[in-house]
Amino acid sequence: MRLLLISSSNVHGYGYLDHAEPELRRVLQGVSTVSFVPFAQQDHEQYTATVRARLAAMELDVAQVRTLADVEQAEAIFIGGGNSFRLLNTLYERDVLNAIRDRVKDAPYIGSSAGTNVATPSIRTTNDMPILYPPSFDALGLVSFQINPHYLDASPDFTHKGETREDRIREFHEENATPVIGLREGSMLDVQDGIVTLIGLRSARIFRQGETPYELEPGSRLEL
Repeated sequence: MRLLLISSSNVHGYGYLDHAEPELRRVLQGVSTVSFVPFAQQDHEQYTATVRARLAAMELDVAQVRTLADVEQAEAIFIGGGNSFRLLNTLYERDVLNAIRDRVKDAPYIGSSAGTNVATPSIRTTNDMPILYPPSFDALGLVSFQINPHYLDASPDFTHKGETREDRIREFHEENATPVIGLREGSMLDVQDGIVTLIGLRSARIFRQGETPYELEPGSRLEL
């Protein structure tokens, strides 16, 4: 299984997916058409058009996923960002979760933001507002750990006194034992045959229940 799990498609100082292009090219080597899942946003056609234009610059075609057959025929699957609750709800509605799990045993999987959230066991560590209520929070479970994309560090200059991302993850670990990766923007996880490596522009923060969080630097393997 080959996965590329991206924190965010948009990173300050870069165009859409520009920071991830070298890794996308590597993961998609030998692929001619990417099957794109636009369910995290409301306008599927416009979202697909945006991705199609971007991947065309890499000489890749894009096919929009609408049905089970589209998944079963995919050379590679890309699930884009948006709202994780809407995305997961639509995956359930269209009955494609199991088909995606089966297909990515042989085809590369790329997730960005919400698409990265649904690659984990559940969407319980998303930042998104629950605008829809999916039948379950259980997701694809392609990896054994949770991810918090767009992870932000608390700043001593902030006057906001609400919960930080670290506070929210600590709350998660009050009820759950699954490790959580705080994946900062510009960072990605490369997963190949069970080996997980942090790549990209920034370090990630690793959270385990009952332990002090620590930093993982780009190029390092994740040991959980």
